Amino acid sequence: MSLYNHSLNSVIPMVVEQSARGGERAYDIYSLLLKERVIMLGTEVNSDSANLIVAQLLFLAREDPDRTIQMYINSPGGSVYAGMAIYDAMQTVPAPISTTAVGMTASFGTVVLTAGEKGLRYALPNATIHMHQPHGGAQGQTSDLLIQVEESQRMKERLTDIFVEQTGQPRDVIIRDNDRDRYFSAEAAVEYGLVDAVIEHQSPMPKLEEPKREYGFSTNGHSHSENGHQ
Repeated sequence: MSLYNHSLNSVIPMVVEQSARGGERAYDIYSLLLKERVIMLGTEVNSDSANLIVAQLLFLAREDPDRTIQMYINSPGGSVYAGMAIYDAMQTVPAPISTTAVGMTASFGTVVLTAGEKGLRYALPNATIHMHQPHGGAQGQTSDLLIQVEESQRMKERLTDIFVEQTGQPRDVIIRDNDRDRYFSAEAAVEYGLVDAVIEHQSPMPKLEEPKREYGFSTNGHSHSENGHQ
């Protein structure tokens, strides 16, 4: 079973490793990246994606608490509560976490981006970074509405605290800029303090081992390699 849950029934690339004893082991591409300490947040932030990210962080921190974890983020954001689970896990695990914006990080996706180790937060050249205050969806009787408004204000204040801490911007600037949708280019995100640098040329990712690999794809749960093995 894939460690990464796709909402669409898409084709998932597979990598088949051959051991020195002649055996084979197939990984979907996301599991192979996890093996190399790379996590991809490429979906909406919800309880499912948050639980998966938190589990991967805990696993990698247990495997090696000192080695850097790389997280690539291409997410429209989503649930503040689910996002807080990811944020707290990132702040809790001992391993340094490098974050990279790919495509677009929006809403809580940007909070996750800024939560990386300072000095290790990056954006690819054409990435777009977006921030805004949490959206409310209060409904019901008046007493319930007041409770929900208070809770929304509490979360807004907490997110303001996080952006102040992670960017170094004054609190009044964060409040002003979060009041409406704001979009940043990669370079503008560096100037603002959301990330630390723009990656112009990606250096090769370090490998844990050098097995012989065959590349293929998976369709509806069946794996195929380029050499015709199944």
